[in-house]
Amino acid sequence: MDYILDGIKESIRLLLSFDKEVYSIIGLSVFVSSFATIISSTVCIPLGIYLGIKEFKGKKLLSRILYTFMSIPSVIVGLFIAILLSRRGPLGFLDILYTPTAMIIAQTVLVAPLILGLTYNMSKSRGHIIKKTGTTLGANTFHIILLIIKELKVDIFMNIVTSFSRAISEVGAVMIVGGNIKGHTRVITTSISMLNSMGDYPMAIALGIVLLIISFGINSIIYSYNVED
Repeated sequence: MDYILDGIKESIRLLLSFDKEVYSIIGLSVFVSSFATIISSTVCIPLGIYLGIKEFKGKKLLSRILYTFMSIPSVIVGLFIAILLSRRGPLGFLDILYTPTAMIIAQTVLVAPLILGLTYNMSKSRGHIIKKTGTTLGANTFHIILLIIKELKVDIFMNIVTSFSRAISEVGAVMIVGGNIKGHTRVITTSISMLNSMGDYPMAIALGIVLLIISFGINSIIYSYNVED
C-alpha cells in the first residue's frame, strides 16, 4: 500500500508544481478530443436530425448499422485510420501518421457514429412534432433542422458532452495513429498505459486524477442540465 500512497502524494506534488510535461499531456488531450468533438458535432448533428425526421426506404437497416457503429471498438478505428494514413495507404502522401492531426481524425471517426446515432434517435422520437409545427408555418427543411436544434438544444448539448467523454477516455485509436511520442502525441490515456508498464506510478496516478476530474466535470454538467430540464 505504501507505494500507492507515495504515488498519490507525488501526483499531488506534480499537479501543484505545474509540471511542464504533465500539463502538456493534459493540454494535448483536451485539444485533440475537443477538436474531434467539434468536427463530428458540426457534421453529425444536422445530418442526424435530417435522417431522423425523413422517411425513406431502408431506415430500419440504417438504424441497425448506426447503432452497431456507436459501440465500435477504438482499436478498430485506429487500425483503419492507420492503414489509410500509412505510407502505402491511399492517404499516405499526406504524411500525417503519428501526428496530432491523425489523432484528431481517428477520434472524429470514433465519436461521429455516437453523436450521429444519439441525435438520430432523439430526432426520430421527438423531432416529428417540431417538424409538423415548422411545416405548418411554411419552413423549409433547413429551417426545420434549425428549429429542432433550438428546441432540443439541451439534449443535443448532452450528446456532445457524452461524445467528448468518449473521446478523451479512449486509448486504442490514439495509441495506434499517434504512437505515444513524448512531447508530440502523448496524451493522458496513452501515458497512463505506458507509465503503468514502466512502474512509474506517481505520474500515472497524477494523470489518472486529472482524468477523473475531467470526468467529474462532464458528469456534473450532464447532471446540472438534467436537473434544470
